Amino acid sequence: MLDDTDSRLLSELQKDATLTSDALGARLGLSASQAGRRRQRLEAEGYITGYGARVDPGKVGLAVQAFVQVQMASHDPKAAAAFSSLVSTRPEIISAWTLTGEADYLLRVWCADLPGLNRLIHQVLLPHPSVARVQSQIVMDQLKPDAPLPT
Repeated sequence: MLDDTDSRLLSELQKDATLTSDALGARLGLSASQAGRRRQRLEAEGYITGYGARVDPGKVGLAVQAFVQVQMASHDPKAAAAFSSLVSTRPEIISAWTLTGEADYLLRVWCADLPGLNRLIHQVLLPHPSVARVQSQIVMDQLKPDAPLPT
């Protein structure tokens, strides 16, 4: 179980994963060693699964974000495994979910431009033997940036 201090620690680290134990301790009202031990425990227990930097897509040449819904032709486990393997190899696909409802998968993708999105859909996804249908929605604007998890 997480106590209030653990929840606050997770919240602070989601805002800024580069916080030192000193800075984290100051924000939580703990000593640096106490904050460091709590962070290590939360890492060891799997609450913290990793650290990363947020990169500006435009600065690295990515201009088109889209959500792509994929409907499978078959729900055979081998077909699902093959599709999952394909998804894991494509750097444009930054996250993927399985869904209930009409679409089987929802993919979040970033491409340099519309021709890049077109290539991903028409040369990679649609030709896959287990894919029946693809529908995409191009993101016009992101109203709320990716946010930390509520803790």
